[in-house]
Amino acid sequence: MLLKIYLKEMKDCFRDRRTLLLTVLLPIIMMTGLTFFYESLISEGEGETYSLAVEKSFGAKEAELFSGMENIEFVQSANPEETLAEGEAVAALVLSPDFLTSIEKGEEASVTLIGDSFSQNSTNLMNLVTTTLTAFEKSVTATRLQSQGTDLSVIQPFTIDQKEISEDNPNVNLLAMLIPLMLSLAIGVGASPSASDLFAGEKERKTMEALLMTPVNRSTLLFAKWMTIASVGTITGLTTLGVVAAEITFLTENLKQAVSFGDNAWLIIGLALVMTILFSMFNASLLMITSIMGKTVKESQSYSTPVMMLTILPTMIITGIGINELTFEHFAIPIMNLFSLLKELLFGVINYEHIVITLGSNIVFMVLFFIIGRIMFMKDKWVMN
Repeated sequence: MLLKIYLKEMKDCFRDRRTLLLTVLLPIIMMTGLTFFYESLISEGEGETYSLAVEKSFGAKEAELFSGMENIEFVQSANPEETLAEGEAVAALVLSPDFLTSIEKGEEASVTLIGDSFSQNSTNLMNLVTTTLTAFEKSVTATRLQSQGTDLSVIQPFTIDQKEISEDNPNVNLLAMLIPLMLSLAIGVGASPSASDLFAGEKERKTMEALLMTPVNRSTLLFAKWMTIASVGTITGLTTLGVVAAEITFLTENLKQAVSFGDNAWLIIGLALVMTILFSMFNASLLMITSIMGKTVKESQSYSTPVMMLTILPTMIITGIGINELTFEHFAIPIMNLFSLLKELLFGVINYEHIVITLGSNIVFMVLFFIIGRIMFMKDKWVMN
């Protein structure tokens, strides 16, 4: 009987085109958009050309300073700042009169760089210009010191060599934030319509009373509906992961370079699949409660919205924490532990203690929320009104 009810509910979920759209297509579209957004964010303007407004006195000698920057296009103007304000350039560079001549004579010279720090293109261009001028400044300083017979070690007594833990994959930290966020959002968005329809929808259509009058045990009915929600979430999560993995592999360059699991590839993939299934089950327990509470589908969706918003909080918390700083609570708190564990796995770290804590925590809270949902479903005031 349990299997029959489960199969019936699954057919009903995927029979409705609107539910199918919200369950499968919408998460895929959302995750595809996020994938290409993060790819463009990582690229930092590679292959793009930026327009830099300069004065008309800006000649070939000044342009030689930027000879290595082929993606900078100079726009000469009588008023570079006005050209920038009109949108004909993304940044403006104003040099003091006779800039290069003043430097050669050892006289005072100045540079004014104008841009918009809230614009990604403007920020990228200003970084390029600043890097170029800083290198030129060091070159001028070195030349002046050598002409005076001064050792360069006077201004550079030591060097700084900064290394990243993920030096081979500098973009893996961003990917460690992207994958869990995609997964949690996809599961939430995909399972929410089905969850709302299976309980609140039955009450809104006035079919819940007739359903409860059948000889089927309430616990069996509840478990079948919960399995349906969990299955829909799992299907959505796995489908989204598959699509995103294919897009990263074949359609991106920077994100693809961040994926390197080495000899533990199959173990990491297997753990990711287990986490997807377990998180779908945990999410199903929460959505089941919100649907039982709602008298209508719209009311149920209002209750489930905060549940899906919770998936955004770990992004803000975990992003600024290194994998060596993760502690017990990061793996014991549901939803957050999804981000924490997947972050470790994407960095190639396999800590079995953290894996056990994460799996155990999700199982405990999943059972707890399921019991709360069962208590509510056994009371007529929650299912008959």
